[in-house]
Amino acid sequence: MDYYRQQTQAFLPTYLSELQGQILACPYFAVNNLNRDFVGTKGFSLVFRRSNLAMVEQRFPYFKPYLDRVMQRECNAFYLNPLLLKSGSRVDPHIDRSLRSYCKTIEPPLVVSVLYIEVPTDLEGGELVLRSTKRQVGQIRPQQNTLVFFQGDLTHSVNLVKSSGDRLSLVCEQYSLDRAQLQEIPEFKLESRVVGTEHKKRKR
Repeated sequence: MDYYRQQTQAFLPTYLSELQGQILACPYFAVNNLNRDFVGTKGFSLVFRRSNLAMVEQRFPYFKPYLDRVMQRECNAFYLNPLLLKSGSRVDPHIDRSLRSYCKTIEPPLVVSVLYIEVPTDLEGGELVLRSTKRQVGQIRPQQNTLVFFQGDLTHSVNLVKSSGDRLSLVCEQYSLDRAQLQEIPEFKLESRVVGTEHKKRKR
C-alpha cells in the first residue's frame, strides 16, 4: 500500500514566490488558530465546500493553481491552511479532523496534500513523520516546491524545527462526506485569530 507520494518541482518558481509573498502579506496570517498540537506555528484556515470553490478563488486567487492541482474529484469538503514553522516550532502527533468542530461524527479526510513553499537551507528537523497505528510508514524531509499527498487517516507529526529561517507549507485536508455531513459544513468560512478584520471587510 502506498501511504504517501511526492512530486518534485510541482510548480513554476514564479508561482511559488508569489504564493509565499501573498500568504505572508495576508492580513489574516497570525498565530495559529489550530489546536494545541501545533506548537509555535502561524497561519489561517479556509473551510469550504466544493460548490463554493469560486468564492475561494475570487477572494484568494493565489490559491487557485494549487487547488487546481491537488483537489481530488471524489472530495466535496476542504480545510485549507498555510502553515509556518520557525525555530522551536513543532507539530505533535495527530490525525486530521479539522472539520470536526462543524460535524462531530466526521471521519478523517480521504487525503491530505502539502506543498512546501519555503524551506530554509540550514533546516534541522522539520520532517513530516507518518504512522499507521504505531508503525512509522514515512519520514519526509521538506524540500522546496515538493508536493506531498498522504492518506488522511495516518497519524502524523512534524519534528522540532531548528533553523534561522521559516518553513512554510500549504496544507489541504480533503473530505468525502455524505449529504447529511456536508450540510453541517459551512459553504465558506475563514478561521483566523485576527478578530474584526473579516467583519470590517464584509461591511465595505
